[in-house]
Amino acid sequence: MYLRTKIENYDLYNGKTPEEVLQKHDDNHRSWYFNIFSIQKNKKFKINPFEDVCIGIYVHPSNLHKYTVSMVETSTDNSALMLMVAGAVLFWNAYKFSKNTLFYYLISIMLGITASIIILVYFISKFLLKGKMMYITILTGWTMSFYLLQMLWENTQLIIVQYREWVAWYILITSFISFVIAYRFGPITNVRTKRLIQWFLQIIGLITMYYSSYLREATAFFCLSILLLYNYPTVLTQKGRTYWMNMFPERRKLLTEDQYREEGIRETNKALKELKEYCVSPKCNPWKTTLILKDPIRFARFMEGESHLSDGESQKHDAEITGIIEECEYTDDEDDML
Repeated sequence: MYLRTKIENYDLYNGKTPEEVLQKHDDNHRSWYFNIFSIQKNKKFKINPFEDVCIGIYVHPSNLHKYTVSMVETSTDNSALMLMVAGAVLFWNAYKFSKNTLFYYLISIMLGITASIIILVYFISKFLLKGKMMYITILTGWTMSFYLLQMLWENTQLIIVQYREWVAWYILITSFISFVIAYRFGPITNVRTKRLIQWFLQIIGLITMYYSSYLREATAFFCLSILLLYNYPTVLTQKGRTYWMNMFPERRKLLTEDQYREEGIRETNKALKELKEYCVSPKCNPWKTTLILKDPIRFARFMEGESHLSDGESQKHDAEITGIIEECEYTDDEDDML
């Protein structure tokens, strides 16, 4: 949904029913009530397509400007799809990432930049929050802190655009310092620490996949599936293949007569070759084999390269093949006459 307006002094409420939206509006306008999570300032937001949604927009009376709200329906959310894929990749490759030196330096640099921002905010608050401002901050507690963080987050893009050179130098310097510190201590070598990093990355991947879509049932099923595939890949693959073969059995391809004869010749030659290799290998006992054979001299000739069939057997085989072919041709002629 898109909110088009030129004013900045407005409140946006999101709920499941009109009564919930009105309740948030009334609570927000009470003098003693303060909740930064009930108000939104975004002009572009997504709604859950699988449940009832009610949007409330309150424009202060001092503003005479109008606003328009439009809705665009998308069949596929590319950002959510990329988030799902990124979570799956992070979960599946967490083991490799936990042992990768480049990944270690990249994470160290990102943590260094984030920690430097927190330290910078802390020192600024030490200098600015004095006197009455300090007491106000103490009285409001974490609520005011969250409010300030939200204001900084909403103005992040504006800060980057207006002070991009300062931001670029700040990121460059903090990245260099973080890299130097990480290089000084070196990559992690402890096995348990690497395993904890792997589990932490996998948890982040599962959370990313779960919240990548509003259809929580589908994302939960996907998370469960990838967990089972990661921990029991062989068993699930074999069961899936067996189930698929039972549901969709493969059709047997019948051979023609020529294909049958060619396969018979090929398999026979293969078996004879394997027999020769076995007989010359240390696994074969030649004296024991000789006692079993009826014609050891014929077997010796076969091992020396002669044919495994005698002349009489070859002639008998050729005669049988010729008889079978003539019988098939005679049968085909009778069928044609009929």
